Amino acid sequence: MATVMQGGGVPPHAKTFLGHPRGLYLLFFAEMWERFSYYGMRAILVFYLTKHFLFTEQPAYAVYGAYTSMVYITPILGGWLADRYLGARKAVLAGGVLITTGHLLIALVEGPVGARGTAMEGFYAGLAFIIVGTGFLKANISVLVGQLYPRDDIRRDGAFSIFYMGINTGAFAGPIIVGVLGETVGWNWGFGAAGIGMALGLVAFVLFKPALHGVGAPPSAERLSGRGPIGLSREWTIYLAALGGVAASWWLVRNQGVVGTALIVAAIGTIGYILWTAVVRLPREDRDRIFAAMFLIALCPLFWALFEQTGSSLNVYTDQQVDRTILGWTIPATVFQSVNPFFIITLAPLFGALWIKLARRGLEPSAPLKFGLGLILVGAGFFVLTWGAPAEGLTPAIFVILLYMLHSIGELCFSPVGLSSMTRLSVPQMTGLMMGTWFLSTAAGNFLAGLIAQATGGEGAGPAQVLEVYGRIGWFAIGIGVVVLLLARPVTKLMHLDTLGKSVDHGLAGDSALAEPAAAGVDTRGEQAPRR
Repeated sequence: MATVMQGGGVPPHAKTFLGHPRGLYLLFFAEMWERFSYYGMRAILVFYLTKHFLFTEQPAYAVYGAYTSMVYITPILGGWLADRYLGARKAVLAGGVLITTGHLLIALVEGPVGARGTAMEGFYAGLAFIIVGTGFLKANISVLVGQLYPRDDIRRDGAFSIFYMGINTGAFAGPIIVGVLGETVGWNWGFGAAGIGMALGLVAFVLFKPALHGVGAPPSAERLSGRGPIGLSREWTIYLAALGGVAASWWLVRNQGVVGTALIVAAIGTIGYILWTAVVRLPREDRDRIFAAMFLIALCPLFWALFEQTGSSLNVYTDQQVDRTILGWTIPATVFQSVNPFFIITLAPLFGALWIKLARRGLEPSAPLKFGLGLILVGAGFFVLTWGAPAEGLTPAIFVILLYMLHSIGELCFSPVGLSSMTRLSVPQMTGLMMGTWFLSTAAGNFLAGLIAQATGGEGAGPAQVLEVYGRIGWFAIGIGVVVLLLARPVTKLMHLDTLGKSVDHGLAGDSALAEPAAAGVDTRGEQAPRR
């Protein structure tokens, strides 16, 4: 097996394509299909619960919120296991197997409309496999991208831009293919397509593994193969524990209230530890930077709680209250889930170029300022919808598209900046913890998204109540965004940007094109970008 160069990256003799190691395109392909499966399944999840299992909307939103929040919790543990034992490559492989199993399980156990019993429990089990699998895969596949290159390689930023394009390509195609199959042919066809998509990525990852040239190997093969406390090797002990995690996730998805309690407890413990460490152990400048990072993290749940109405209440509103007929063809509501990644694909390069151009002139907005703009834009998106909705009849589809456009611009101001800021502002020994806290705050936002969706009134509430809730949360987001703009200057001073370092920009490579809350792994030490 090929070995990784001591300074990082694949060997100099490794074959390239368009100037990049071939392993990059393998990871692009695998991640594209993983996002295809995730976003495709997410697009039909609430509809499957309401139209097949005949849930009312409020409990369907609760399941959706618990599931999507847990998807952002498990990468913390998956990243830790990979860093300490498995290595990123084995973790990605295990994650792909679990995710494929989950999607295909949901497809295979589908019963008659309205029948629950075994079919319902199989559905929950499928979600649990996907939750745990995403924890292994999502936390580590972008780490593999970083490990393909030496730390000072000028190609790193372009590599991550290519990789993140794979994320958004999968996110764009998934809702269209999975959604159309699920809504028009059969739900099991949709979930099956999601599973087959992940299987394609998994097969490619196995067959073309040599293109990685040993990148992502376990940190200690001897420790991994050594016997664990139950007599198995540590590797197989981890896989067995993963199945235990599936059982725990199955129980949590069925008992959604426990997820909220667990998030509160985890947030108090994690934030308390970070603040204690900052106050007691860190010098003034590092302490100030941690405070600034915690300010940004505190805004994260609000943004994602509003943004993630996409797959729940906005999805249902589009299905029930939007005129989706064009040239005599009624577009399935799930297809609208592809509007956001379409705007990300088209607008991310423009925003990346804009930030660079402004930075060269000393005019680039600070991270807090971008966060404030992101909150204002996500709030404004809801106002576009409430303004365009008629007093009677269906809402023209253009207003939903405009909402997603504003939300996408807000995402570009928020998500790349947040992930980059966690590495910029953290001290080296706390980088993983800060990234884990970012994931935790994103999980909290997804759980809150489920609560907001339930507040839209559920079954029989009518569009008026939905739009009233959208109006309230829109005003609230804009108000908080304005406050953040006013606080941007003092928070920026806490960052001490002038003393962060001269040779290395501690942001993520490719951060100008990144626009997904979990696009980076927990361990981002190898993903730092050369200063532009």
